[in-house]
Amino acid sequence: MTYEAPVRDMMFNIAHIAPNPGDLEMAAAVLEEFGRFCAEEVAPLNAPGDREGSRCDQGQVQTPAGFRQAYGKYVAMGWQGLVHPSEFGGQDLPRAVGAAAGEILNAANISFALCPLLTDGAIEALRHFGCAQMKQTYLPKLVSGTWTGTMNLTEPQAGSDLALLRTRADAQQNGTYKITGTKIYITYGEHDLAENIIHLVLARTPDAPKGIKGISLFVVPKFLVSADASLGPRNAVRCQSIEHKLGVRASPTCVMEFEGATGFLIGRENAGLDYMFTMMNAARFAVGVQGVAVGERAYQQALAYAKTRLQGRPVDGSAQGAVAIIHHPDVRRMLAHMRATTEACRALSAVAAGWQDTSDVAMAEFLVPLVKGFCTEMSVHIASLGVQIHGGMGFIEDTGAAQHYRDARILPIYEGTTAIQANDLLGRKTLRDGGATAGRIAEMIALTEQDLQQGSSVAQDIAARLGSARQDFQAVVAHLLTSSPNQAYAGAVPYLMLAGNLVAGWQMARAVLVAEAAQDCDHAFMSAKIATAHFYAHHILTETGLQRSRVIDGAASLLDTVF
Repeated sequence: MTYEAPVRDMMFNIAHIAPNPGDLEMAAAVLEEFGRFCAEEVAPLNAPGDREGSRCDQGQVQTPAGFRQAYGKYVAMGWQGLVHPSEFGGQDLPRAVGAAAGEILNAANISFALCPLLTDGAIEALRHFGCAQMKQTYLPKLVSGTWTGTMNLTEPQAGSDLALLRTRADAQQNGTYKITGTKIYITYGEHDLAENIIHLVLARTPDAPKGIKGISLFVVPKFLVSADASLGPRNAVRCQSIEHKLGVRASPTCVMEFEGATGFLIGRENAGLDYMFTMMNAARFAVGVQGVAVGERAYQQALAYAKTRLQGRPVDGSAQGAVAIIHHPDVRRMLAHMRATTEACRALSAVAAGWQDTSDVAMAEFLVPLVKGFCTEMSVHIASLGVQIHGGMGFIEDTGAAQHYRDARILPIYEGTTAIQANDLLGRKTLRDGGATAGRIAEMIALTEQDLQQGSSVAQDIAARLGSARQDFQAVVAHLLTSSPNQAYAGAVPYLMLAGNLVAGWQMARAVLVAEAAQDCDHAFMSAKIATAHFYAHHILTETGLQRSRVIDGAASLLDTVF
């Protein structure tokens, strides 16, 4: 089926939900044109690319038919540089616009979009920590998309535990390093889309301290770059193989072998993990946006199917023959759940992106694990509902519903599992500041409740539901601050899901305030927004009580469980 970018909803979030919206007319023009490009050039490659997959032959990776041509157009139109600095050829647009564009590209074709996603992360790391010469050498090409970037962390014996890394970096007299080791699960580590690939690689120098304190970060280009920015000889890095995966099959996931490859130190030795976290956080946020994207694509397909699939008589007897399944109450429930969850997650990602453009680092960082953890877990649920709405046809690959489910399943895993996001939210973002940032969020939500109480009966109803969820959140935070480490971390994932649900529901409640004041401007859209927020408050936000029970009452039973 075709894909249509939900630009109207995105612009609503940029204008009314995200801090620092920027030039709204410019944002709308960019997203409309990008939506058209993705619908026409990228989305048609999604299903064929999934069937064909990428191929590796003697170290050379070939992406599916059409990918190279579409990527060439993507670069020619300057889409890679939307949110990056104009100093390096970017367009300096707000991050909320970038998040919306990221959703559009990933909804059109998540496998295709993974290449630009990793490039964005490489740009962030080099922009923050690269020296002036490194920035001038690599950033203009990366920002344009002429070159692409990768992130090389994982090794066969070292997954999330980076303290176990063995890749070696030997210093040379000319100031470079020889990088030797094997990296796995490297997205677009080798491909045929761009003329050069810039690998960011974690490695250890021979005398480095043990553990994570001894990790350094290096730039290792596929082709070495000459002083005039032209490409030099091929570096000693090659792709051994690519993985055969459950989903995102068109995206090459590579096993990379570094055989004394020439690398260039970023910053100082043994500070690599701190530098890599900048790239990793950018990637984590982007993966959360991927969750929104897959949810939207699955919803659009399920809605179109439900409108045309004739099956069963209406339960109220209003028709004698079969009707489209969208008339059946439970199908409507599932569609409403898909829509409300997707819109809430979109609003969550928009507000988180907006905070990243402010100086409030604590707030921006608190929201990243919510976007990554909650939105990706919800994407799996939404895609599963999409399969269910299709019934038996959903289990058949030909409909495409199964692909969304398969593609979504990786999202809660890579760039840090949901448990890793939860541990980050609990340890670094909640316990470390004594719950101060969590408390600020609760105070802001309480102010929204007060505003809702001045609105319609629907707004007041949402205020009551939001207030109950906020109280669940505050009770959980207070409990976690006084719990033992084992008890606290046993409840970390339920805490993340509670917090993500609450903050997403808060954005839906804020949307109601805007929509009730603006119904005369766009009655159909605003009324639909209110109805969707009302559904979210009754069917989804209420789950915070369950998560509260799991954290406060369930940790002990978990720790007592015998395996």
